[in-house]
Amino acid sequence: MAIPHAQSGEVLQLPLGAALAESKTATLIKTAQLEVLRLVLPAGKEIPSHKAPGEITVQCLEGRTAFTAHGRTQELTPGQLLYLTAGEPHALKAAEPSSLLVTIRLPPKT
Repeated sequence: MAIPHAQSGEVLQLPLGAALAESKTATLIKTAQLEVLRLVLPAGKEIPSHKAPGEITVQCLEGRTAFTAHGRTQELTPGQLLYLTAGEPHALKAAEPSSLLVTIRLPPKT
């Protein structure tokens, strides 16, 4: 069963609060040029180095996550936003249960 994406004009609750521990990563919006997902990571979860097909922003909503890009590791905490150009390798590890809002600007299909 497909998870429904947000509709135009729909309001979404982003921080999960008490529901964080039971929640899973979900794509909130997906169009031809934009993908927005809420990435949910339990403490200790690592995502190895990878690349996004387009420019991305990563905003920490809850928790603390070590984010590695450009040869350095930075801690993201609630309210902080990180931007990466398309194809920039990056990796992350949750220091505690965390949720992140990831926005990807998808390249045009040729």
